[in-house]
Amino acid sequence: MSDRRLRHADSAAFRNAMRALSSGVAIIASGEDEARAGCTAISLTSLSLAPPTLIVCLARSSSTLARLREAGAFSINLLAARHQALAHRFSGHGGVQGPRRFDTAQWLTLSTGAPVLADAIAAFDCLVEEVIERHSHAIVLGAVVSLKEGVDEPVLARRRGEYATFV
Repeated sequence: MSDRRLRHADSAAFRNAMRALSSGVAIIASGEDEARAGCTAISLTSLSLAPPTLIVCLARSSSTLARLREAGAFSINLLAARHQALAHRFSGHGGVQGPRRFDTAQWLTLSTGAPVLADAIAAFDCLVEEVIERHSHAIVLGAVVSLKEGVDEPVLARRRGEYATFV
């Protein structure tokens, strides 16, 4: 390599290029009762099968991240195509904040007490294993302690800033 310093690509160009990637949509939720917080996320993946571990990336400024840190537990709820309005509600674009975001759906709890969407395609109940802060986001490792599988139906995805459906 030459003496040139490598620099990061332009942020706007990077964001636009990444929008070409289709991603499943999930709601990340944490807390109990009036102390609940949640957000829509597309930056998530499995890390390990043994032990079952998931990764989700949340903005460091997110109220959901703050609640997740306090509670030590969270859920990841994979959304069906029919959940598009709920995804929009939890994205923050609809103006609804805090525990009021949970009002239009049925929620239950599994092992940790984190809110779990009753009719999610799949829901993972996690303990916070580690939070790694990098740049504008935090990488959250979640140890899956229980899960709930729903019915097999078309999933909600996001691509180029729009919602899409995949069978």
